Amino acid sequence: MYYVNREQLSVRLTVIPEVVEALQWLQANWNGSLIQSMAQERALHLAIEAVTDIGSCLIDGFIMRDASSYEDIITIIAGEKVFPEDLQEPLLELVRLRRPLVQDYFEWDRGQLHPSAAQLPAVLTAFRQAVESYLIQELGA
Repeated sequence: MYYVNREQLSVRLTVIPEVVEALQWLQANWNGSLIQSMAQERALHLAIEAVTDIGSCLIDGFIMRDASSYEDIITIIAGEKVFPEDLQEPLLELVRLRRPLVQDYFEWDRGQLHPSAAQLPAVLTAFRQAVESYLIQELGA
């Protein structure tokens, strides 16, 4: 029997539509300002944290193999078929942004809309739907 903290997962899953909305707004209204750049950085950071937190909850709850890195979290849940195969690479690209955003922030190009910003809303939405479907499939309603 698995112990999956559905409440914890649910709280994290609710962040995704907010991040999607922010990324869509930024893409539609981008002017390269410092405020918009900072908002973009925060939206990307929240997307990374939400995806990896959700992945970690799934790994712990379903007793999957331990992850050794943020990328490994994505690889493990991809291997367990939590989400469609076509989401793996965009999610890996997302989590690879963590180091530049969190540790090498002083090198981040603040004047540009990040190239992944255009595809991320669809990727994040599909990820959320896939996780919700996986939970129903594995645990029932």
